[in-house]
Amino acid sequence: MGRCRHSTAKGDSRLSYRRMAQVYDRLMQDAPYGKWIRWTNQTLASSSKEIKSILDLGCGTGEIAIDLSQEGYQVTGVDLSEDMLSVASQKDTERKVQWLQQDITKLEGLSGYDCVVSYCDVINYIPDEAKLQSVFSNTYTALNKGGFFLFDVHSIEHIQQNLYGQTFAEVYDDLSYIWFCDPGETKYSLIHDLTFFIDNGRGFERFDETHEQKGYPKETLKNLLENTGFFVESITADFKEAASGDRLFFICKKQ
Repeated sequence: MGRCRHSTAKGDSRLSYRRMAQVYDRLMQDAPYGKWIRWTNQTLASSSKEIKSILDLGCGTGEIAIDLSQEGYQVTGVDLSEDMLSVASQKDTERKVQWLQQDITKLEGLSGYDCVVSYCDVINYIPDEAKLQSVFSNTYTALNKGGFFLFDVHSIEHIQQNLYGQTFAEVYDDLSYIWFCDPGETKYSLIHDLTFFIDNGRGFERFDETHEQKGYPKETLKNLLENTGFFVESITADFKEAASGDRLFFICKKQ
């Protein structure tokens, strides 16, 4: 698959992943989930307090939430899409994760977590700074004092150099897709136009989806986080101690 496969529309209220839940795990079958888990464990190992509970914002079909639960954390997974949560629940055979359907810009009733994570560029699906500030504020409220907020985003350079104007496609025996990535109407925004063909047993059925992402400069994100009350401990890239790269990783702490 192409680079756009890691683009996930799990955060915004307009994007509930309708029929894409049927094929999402197939599209993400070689995503580096293990790297997200290792990076999380390594980051939390530096904490002076024991990290017991984790809230996963934009959990999708639950791969990261389930993996974190198997690491021994008490995990809650939140997503807007009922279909994605249904897939996640079916995979959670040991019933270790609590699954909740909520819009992450309007979280309610969540508090007392030691850590909040939001991976696979969920934050890039928040359409503007006002709603992003709401996400950060909701996250701050959900955390215990001294708790961590860990998330990643596409870098602006990655959006401009590797995604704008690109087309990706794949053909399997029972599934094919074509994926167009083009600039949106606002600065640093990105439109994903997707067409899928799925074998339904009687032939191939087509469905289409359009998803929109927005890139945020590093300093914009840092300012919004600090305005919320977070201390930004570090900003690195691509699962390593790098200053720049395709995917930026933020380590934030509630004071």
